[in-house]
Amino acid sequence: MADPCDDRPRCHWPGTDPLYCAYHDEEWGVPERDGRALWEKLMLDGFQAGLAWITILRKRDAFRAAFHDFDPEIVAGYGDDDVERLMADAGIVRSRAKILAAIGNAKAYLALRDEGQDFAEFLWSFVGGAPVQNTWSDRGQVPVTTPAAEAMSKALKARGFKFVGPVIVYAFMQAVGMVNDHTTACFRHDEVKRL
Repeated sequence: MADPCDDRPRCHWPGTDPLYCAYHDEEWGVPERDGRALWEKLMLDGFQAGLAWITILRKRDAFRAAFHDFDPEIVAGYGDDDVERLMADAGIVRSRAKILAAIGNAKAYLALRDEGQDFAEFLWSFVGGAPVQNTWSDRGQVPVTTPAAEAMSKALKARGFKFVGPVIVYAFMQAVGMVNDHTTACFRHDEVKRL
């Protein structure tokens, strides 16, 4: 099997962790247009708050199992027993505030849908429907938030979403390909740009 951390030039952040390299090479920055997949990623980014993304990545399968594959219909119906079940699950991040936020966020997602608003279209509208193609030559140039992320954060909060501050939202936008923040020396920069 090929080494996912081969010697191709890539962004600095995956380091030499094979899981992180595979995530960088195959997922990060790839435009995602499926509303439910976007909701899952936004929830995982919320759980990441205060932690390293690799921590969440290592727990992603456990999160999916614990949260019924992030089905908003199911998660929105969680009650006290589900909260306690999740609080006892060592496979996920056991934060009551984040768990309650995910349940509330499922309800907010469904409310948007019930108003006839497609979640993916709603989110992609903040970048005009197409990925922003950045050309950072150095990792120090990559911002932690942008006006678009701040606008998306504000709109999500107005809809009742929690753990969607502008820094979390910008990390989400990078991950789901709303912005291409692979540095220009990274082999994925041009590949992602062509997607």
